[in-house]
Amino acid sequence: MGWKRSPSASDGHKPGLPQTVPGEIGGAGLPDLTELKFAFLEEPPFCFAGALGEVSGCDVELARRLGDMLGLASFKPIETEFAELLPGLVEGRWTMTTGLFVSEERRQLVDFTRPIWALQDGLLVAKHNPRGFRGYQSIAEDRTALIGVITDQVQHLTALHNGIAPEQVRTFATQADAADAVASGAVHAYASVAMAHRGYLTRRPDMPLGLVEVPPIEKQPSAGAFVIAKGNSALLRRIDACLDELVGSDWHRRMMARYGFSDSDIDRIV
Repeated sequence: MGWKRSPSASDGHKPGLPQTVPGEIGGAGLPDLTELKFAFLEEPPFCFAGALGEVSGCDVELARRLGDMLGLASFKPIETEFAELLPGLVEGRWTMTTGLFVSEERRQLVDFTRPIWALQDGLLVAKHNPRGFRGYQSIAEDRTALIGVITDQVQHLTALHNGIAPEQVRTFATQADAADAVASGAVHAYASVAMAHRGYLTRRPDMPLGLVEVPPIEKQPSAGAFVIAKGNSALLRRIDACLDELVGSDWHRRMMARYGFSDSDIDRIV
């Protein structure tokens, strides 16, 4: 799955820090926007809060740099739950959300930027994978198995499309809730993106959990993007122009590498 740069993207300069300066893309045309209110979930490596309350993660760093390029005065991260991300945009509680998988259903409600990553699904399971899960279909074959998903995330539909029965699915509000359910045996697997599971396990090595990557035959890597409310076409154009400069740059590759992304991961969307 590749992403072609738009005709407006500059390919003539060296792929270091983006050449755009504040005011060229931002400023003019966005007179009412001075602060980027960024809604995020506690889901490393994309977004997470540190012990002192500082917010980090690859989506956060990209959004913060984006705000600088737009010429905005401040960046305000706002933690929420997954089910509130899109309603919060529609209601004007924040300007943009952390990256979400692009879907036609969501496009009816909100607008997506150009892709910022493309990721493979994974299953968080008990340590040593005692049930021998290999992906969604192996869970479907074990009718006693229960799978956890986050409310409204696309993995719910993916599980059903791969033969998992509705009565095998349990929904949770947060990553932590779903992971705790696997650790306690309340469910036998938790479906999300493999990178999110890796991030969780890195921060919680004490948890008796492991990762199973979903094979591409069951689910190809899917593109995700930042999300803004409809009716902001000028903002969307400026964000996409900034992202075309940022994504794939030397700065972006170094930043993403700190969170476990390889060059090949990034090349999927450059």
